[in-house]
Formats: sequence, structure tokens, C-alpha cells
Amino acid sequence: MDEQMIESLRQALAVSPENIPLKLHLAQVLHQANRLEEAEKEYTELMRLTRDEKPRIGLARIFFAQGAYSKCNVILEQLLQDSNELEYLLLHSRALLREKRIADAMQVYEQVLHLQPNFQDEELDKALRVSGAMVTEEDSDFAGHTVQRPTVGFQDVGGMDGVKKEIELKIIKPLLHPELYKAYGKKIGGGILLYGPPGCGKTFIARATAGQVNAQFISVGLNDILDMWIGNSEKNLHQVFEIARQNTPCVLFIDEIDALGASRSDMKQSAGRHLINQFLLELDGIDYSNEGILIIGATNTPWHLDTAFRRPGRFDRILFIPPPDESARASILRLKLANKPVASVDYEAVAKKLEHYSGADIEAVIDLAIEEKLDAAFTTGIPEPISTKDLLQAARKHKPSTQEWFSKAKNFALFANEGGLYDDILSYLKIKK
Repeated sequence: MDEQMIESLRQALAVSPENIPLKLHLAQVLHQANRLEEAEKEYTELMRLTRDEKPRIGLARIFFAQGAYSKCNVILEQLLQDSNELEYLLLHSRALLREKRIADAMQVYEQVLHLQPNFQDEELDKALRVSGAMVTEEDSDFAGHTVQRPTVGFQDVGGMDGVKKEIELKIIKPLLHPELYKAYGKKIGGGILLYGPPGCGKTFIARATAGQVNAQFISVGLNDILDMWIGNSEKNLHQVFEIARQNTPCVLFIDEIDALGASRSDMKQSAGRHLINQFLLELDGIDYSNEGILIIGATNTPWHLDTAFRRPGRFDRILFIPPPDESARASILRLKLANKPVASVDYEAVAKKLEHYSGADIEAVIDLAIEEKLDAAFTTGIPEPISTKDLLQAARKHKPSTQEWFSKAKNFALFANEGGLYDDILSYLKIKK
């Protein structure tokens, strides 16, 4: 039946090739018949012929069915600038969820619930209401699972001497010499923001900081804070700070802080602005004492952070965490290859070839070398040890993931570098101002 209808529609269009209703009907029938590429072609041509919404939402549905979620979201973002259609919002939330953009998916689904408070969707409810929820204060297991006392310290951090020195001045010495700070009426605590490419050890340096002073360590991410229901995210954020206040001295590490502290001018929803204001309130410690709480935030995109976060008393120190230097790369190689079959590996020679590689990149190189050895072992039946040559060959197959980050960061460092905020990026790239 579909095949006959498709053929009839194509014959009709041969006579009237720019008949929009006819072409739209053909695209819809092709979609129903799961002939997605043909339907995509028809919808794309329709978008050239008309500015009506139907071809655009049709093409968005096709992209979703094809798994092209990024393309789907681009179209939906344009549609939602002019319309708040429930169908558009739902498809947008689902596509964002498939892209793992959980916070954005939550925000869009919240708009759906504003339009229809009793609306339910099995997929979105399960993924968003659960993944964004944080345990309540009545849950006695929460603090036990979250508060840790790390056993690593700065001796376990290879390189990063400048970062360690800054943290020592801002965090460690105040804790070791509280009487000197109290004599000058200076509070013990405060905030440091760590930024840099993904996979370069921001979480590890925060954990090592807590271990260095034998402090408690609390690590929270975006999904621990965000909640579907209005007001709950603020409660979750307050609870995190309360647990930190009850476990001083404490290092509170907040990952993906740019998602929580995005510029208020960029926030379309009042719920997002409320969360930022709650965050600022907790940082200031006006109603609650933050004495002894050391707050470390981590972000890959500091340029998206609200400027209010960088005021004195909040995140007034911003530290660049670069990819590991040569000695640190050699240390990472030794650590990751420990207890694995290796020949006489020249760690320094390999490290020299891995300039700009993050810790995660180095791990990927090792994994590639192991996979090559496993593939050979399946044929010979003999597991051969990993050699310098194997690691260098693997490095040629895996390019450093930090390059994309630096290409974007360089633009901010050159053209949006108020007060020399991103001078460390220029220094790393050896670019003169």
C-alpha cells in the first residue's frame, strides 16, 4: 500500500514538482515507511520552498530517527525561538537526553511540565527525575557515602608545581597555621577555581589537596545537584554545603561548576537564575559559617562562568591546570603500566613524544598498545610484553584531545582576557600578548 502511494505521489510531483502539500505528503509517507534518507531529501527540498514549520519539524523527526541528535537539536532550538509547542519541547528533551546533555534536557522537560503539570513520559521521567535527584537529608547513608578522607597527597601529583604552590598559599598554610590567620582576623577557607582541558587531573589535585592537610573530601557533580522539580536543586545545593560544614576541615570539590554557575544573563529560565543565586549565597556564608570549608571548583569552560563567582571571598583564585609536563607524563606512564607485562620501556622517550597529551589521552595510548598485543596474542597464543616501540606506534594513532580545547581557549585568551585572566593559556601556547 505504501509503495503504491509513494509511486502515485512521485508521478503527481513529476507534473507539479513544487507542489508543497503534495511534497509534504510524500515526505510523511516515506517517513512512515521508514525510508528515512528519501524522506530527509524531500523535507530538505521543502525547506528551500517554504518557511512553514512542518518541513522543519519533519526533518527534526527524521534526524532523531537516524540518531543524528545534534542536527535534530539545532532545528528544534530554532523552532522553539518562535513557538512553545509541546511536541517540539518533548522531542528536544529526548534528543538532548540521547546526547547526554542531562542538564539541558531537564530544563526543557521542566517547560513541558509547566505547560502540562500532570504530564508523564516513561523515558524522560525515569532518566531525568531519577538521575537529577539527590538523596534527602533524612537519608542517613548520604554523608557516609560522600564524605571521604583521601590517602593521596601532593607527593602523588607529578608536576603541577605552580598549581601546588598556589594551593599551598591559599589553602594549606591557613589550615596548618590557623592562629596566625585568626590574629589578623582572616577567615580560614575560601575558593579556588581550577580550569583547563578535560582529563588533566583537576579532580585528582583537589583530592590530593584534602589528603595533604588530612581534611575530609566531598566531591559532587552536576547530577548530584540538579533536580526536575522547582526548588529542589537549591535544597540539594544547600544540603551539600551543610554536610561540608558539619565535617570541617573539609575540601568541597564541585565538578562541572560552569553548568551550575553559568552566566545569569544566559539563563532563560528563572529556575536556573535561582540556583545561581543560591550558590552565591552558600559561597558567601552570610547565614551559615563557611569557616574551615575549602571550596574547589573545576570547569573546562571558565568563560561561561558568571563574573559574580570571581569576586573576593568566592572563587578569587583561578588556576590553570595544563596537560601534564614531560616528567608528569613519564610518571603517569609508569603508574598505568605497573603490574602489566612490559619490556624495558624508555618512559622518558615515550613521554617526550606525548606533548599536549592529557592523562586520559595517555591512558588511551596504553589501551591501544595493549589491544595490539592482545590481537597478536590471539594468533600466537603467547602474550608479548609491551615495548617502547608499541607505545610510540599507539601514540601515532591517538592524537591529543586537548588540541580542540586549546583552539577555542586561545580565542578567549586573545580577545576576552580581562585583567589577564587567561594569561597562563597564552604562556602555555608560547604566544606573546
